[in-house]
Amino acid sequence: MKLQVRSPKHDREVIEIPIKAAELSSLFNGTIASPKGDEYPIKNNIIDLLPEEKSYSMAQSTNHWKLTASVYEDLWRKRSLSLLTGDEFPIEKEQELLADWINPKPGKWYLDVGCSTALYARTLKKREPKSHHVAVDFSKVMLEEARLKAEAEQMDLFLIRADGRDLPFFAGTFDGLSMGGTLNELTDELKVLYECRRVLKSDGVFFMMHLVKAASWYWRLFQDSAEWGGLQFWSVEESNELFRRAGFKVEEQFTKGIVCFSKLRPI
Repeated sequence: MKLQVRSPKHDREVIEIPIKAAELSSLFNGTIASPKGDEYPIKNNIIDLLPEEKSYSMAQSTNHWKLTASVYEDLWRKRSLSLLTGDEFPIEKEQELLADWINPKPGKWYLDVGCSTALYARTLKKREPKSHHVAVDFSKVMLEEARLKAEAEQMDLFLIRADGRDLPFFAGTFDGLSMGGTLNELTDELKVLYECRRVLKSDGVFFMMHLVKAASWYWRLFQDSAEWGGLQFWSVEESNELFRRAGFKVEEQFTKGIVCFSKLRPI
């Protein structure tokens, strides 16, 4: 279960991540380095490969708040889809769709991009315990919450702090990717999608959940207000054009209310 990542400062250099970092039942601290000597800390199993802070929108900045991380999954995420779709849509239904479309296999590698509390990574690990999972987010507090939840569920995951605009992985590392709700928060959405395409294998699969432009005036009013805070919304057609430009094709798609689920494949 060895994981090799790309040095954030020397993109041809390999850094090997200790397996113990993924064993979340035991606290692991240490330092990793590339052959060029650039070093990165591991604190409480979280591998920090984001040496320099980058600029973030207001919507993205709220993910750095400990309160946001503590309530994100249990108070918001478990109820959000029922609210956003206008119908009963339990989180278990989303998890089932994710697991069915990704269909994780033993020994294969999967990446949860903009993972927040690593809900998707944990869901897939539960479906196939012998698959390997990496969860990436730029927020330390979100990753700390992800660690607590994964530890409680007795799951091993690699938790990495990194920016989606410059993923610290080599091309074709992963058999599958997932992204839940992050697309709307991105300021460089096409660059992140390009990075996703780069690290995904040519026969890999990408599960995407995001919000689309509303048809009703009251949801549209809400979205117009949210755009001031840095959120973005596209129509289904505009979203699919984004995916195509980044090198993906839509294999399956399901839209309910303002929520869109897409199963993407590399072109």
